[in-house]
Amino acid sequence: MTDETVDRVNRFRAEAAARGLPPEEVEEWIRTARPAVYLAEGGDGPVVARAGGDPLLPRGVPKPSDPFVASVDLAALPPGATGLPLPADGHLLFFAGSEVSVEGQVPDAVMYVPAGIPTTAGPLEHSWREPYRPCELRTVWHQLSDQMPESFAVDRWGDLADDEQFELADELSDAWAHVGGYRPRWSLQIGGHPVSPQNDPVHYARDPGEAGPSAGGEGVGDWALLATWRFGDDVTELDSGVAHWVVRHGDLAAGRFDRVHRYVEMG
Repeated sequence: MTDETVDRVNRFRAEAAARGLPPEEVEEWIRTARPAVYLAEGGDGPVVARAGGDPLLPRGVPKPSDPFVASVDLAALPPGATGLPLPADGHLLFFAGSEVSVEGQVPDAVMYVPAGIPTTAGPLEHSWREPYRPCELRTVWHQLSDQMPESFAVDRWGDLADDEQFELADELSDAWAHVGGYRPRWSLQIGGHPVSPQNDPVHYARDPGEAGPSAGGEGVGDWALLATWRFGDDVTELDSGVAHWVVRHGDLAAGRFDRVHRYVEMG
């Protein structure tokens, strides 16, 4: 952990103790927090990601059928800051439409382009939507990402979690947010836990029918959030829309980006 992360964890412990929250649940909340990187517009640093417009794709590869969202320069991310087994360099490209969908596995939702591969810019011929607004993401920071309280309660106590346990999860979340400090509104998150206006996409991926901790015979830690994108106000067909890309840890470590699951929702 960085000094800033250790400081926040200690302040969280103190805040939770002042609120009389159970120490064992406080430590569990800390244990489940995951590192994440957040990218935003503005700033004068190097370009870490480019969003919207036409993607840069290798010659001869099949073009994804959904609009281009963003391309992340993996070499520009702080080393180890996402907690994910991502390649050290190259670019990771994300694609998603602007219709609410629970799609599950989408083979061309994410594309990895290794460093040094020649690319060209061009429209996605089969895309049904005009490109999203082009922008550069130069502001970057990394910090621990806490789990949504509802998801924490289900993973901690199972599908039969009662009202008091959900309320405790809410109190832990509030204490964590209280000591978090100010951060600008981000556009793209890599790693961490999802921030979802509706349902947890990691729980959906684990088992579309059962969101419990043993759903589908897979453990809580088998799946990870790869990224979340917040659509801008120019995407008028979605109100506070977000897209999530979720993947098994094993598939990510093996570079199987064709096994990524995608979910698009609105607030």
